[in-house]
Amino acid sequence: MHGRERTPRRVSGGRRLSALLVGTALAASLIGVGSIASAADPAANSATSATGTVSAHSAHAGHAAHAGRAAAAVATPDDPDGDGYIPAPSPVTGVPPSHRTPPPRYFHEFQANCSVSHTAPDDPIVYPGRPGASHDHTFMGNTSTNGDSVTGTLYGGATRCKAPGDSSAYWMPSLFRGQQKILPVGDQVIYYKSGVTDYTSVRPFPRGLRFVVGSPTQSAQQFRDHPGWVEGWECGDSYRNTAFPAQCPGGTQLNIRMQAPSCWDGRYLDTPDHQSHMAYPVVKPGGNDDVCPASHPVALPMVEFKMAFPVDGDMSQVRLASGAAHSFHYDFFNAWQEPVLKRLVEHCVVGGLQCDARGYDETHPEAGVALTADYRLP
Repeated sequence: MHGRERTPRRVSGGRRLSALLVGTALAASLIGVGSIASAADPAANSATSATGTVSAHSAHAGHAAHAGRAAAAVATPDDPDGDGYIPAPSPVTGVPPSHRTPPPRYFHEFQANCSVSHTAPDDPIVYPGRPGASHDHTFMGNTSTNGDSVTGTLYGGATRCKAPGDSSAYWMPSLFRGQQKILPVGDQVIYYKSGVTDYTSVRPFPRGLRFVVGSPTQSAQQFRDHPGWVEGWECGDSYRNTAFPAQCPGGTQLNIRMQAPSCWDGRYLDTPDHQSHMAYPVVKPGGNDDVCPASHPVALPMVEFKMAFPVDGDMSQVRLASGAAHSFHYDFFNAWQEPVLKRLVEHCVVGGLQCDARGYDETHPEAGVALTADYRLP
C-alpha cells in the first residue's frame, strides 16, 4: 500500500489567480521549444538505452528554443492538416463550472504507479512526426512511445504501469550527473486527484488528450511562480529549491513534485502551444472554493508527478537534458482504456478516497477496490 502520506494540498489560491498570466507567458515560450537535434553530430543525439551513457552535453546539444515561433507544421494521423489544433471527437459543451461544495474529504485521488521504459530524444507532442528533434527524455508508461506516436499507436499498447489498462505516455527531460544518465528506479508515483473543491464533478480524460506542464525555456522565477509548483527540488531536509540543492545527504534521493492543469476547454485534445486547451482551477469569487474558470469548465483529474532520482552527495554536476533545474517540465498523452480510467475516477476521486493503483484505500476497506489483484477490471 502507498501509505497515508499527507500530500501537499493543491496550489494556493493566490497562485491560481495568477495562473492565466503565468500560463500565457509559458505558452508563448513553449511554441516551438525543445532541443533541436544537432545536424553536425547526429550520433550525439541518438536514442540511448535505459541504462546507457551519453557524451558530455550531447543530451541538450544544439538547444535552440525559439520563443514565439512555432515549429514547422507536420501532418499526423491525429492532426491531418498539421495546424496543431486537434478537435475532440466528442466535445463537451454546455457544462458550467461546478460551484457545489460536497461533503469535505481530505483525499480524492488514486495512483498510477509507472516505471521507466526507455529514453530517447523524442517528443511526440511538441515535435510530432519528427523523431530525434528534441532534447533527451525519460519515458514512463507506454513502452512504444517515440517521435511518431499518435493516439492509435499508444492506445492498448504495452505499458510499464501497474494497471495494464494505462497505456498512457508520460515523459520528462532526462537527468544527468556529468556524462551519466540518472534514471528513476522502480515504480514512480503519478497522482490523479481532484483539483477542484467539487471532487464529485471530476470526469475521466478523453482519449488522446495531451499537454505539456511547464516549459524548458521558463525562467527560475517562472518555475517558482508556476501554478503547478508544489515543493520544488528537494532532498534530505532541503525543500522548495528552484535550483538543485548543492549537497544531498548520503542515501537520499532528489525529488520533485509538480501538478498539471485540470480544467479542460471541452473542445480540443491539443492546441499549438500544447497548453491553451487546459487551465488551472481558480478561487471562486467571495470564497475559498476552487473552481474551473468559465473558459475551461470541464473538471478532469489533476495529474501530479512525484519523481525520485537516485542521486546524492555533491550535486554540482547534476543537470537536466533541457538545461538548468528550473527548466523541469513534463508531458502527458492519455491512452487509458476508458472503462478502467472511469472506474478509478468514480471510485477514488468522486468517491473521496485515497487509493493505491488498485483503487484501494486502506483506511476505508469497506469501500472495496476498483480493480482486481492483477490491476484489471473485475
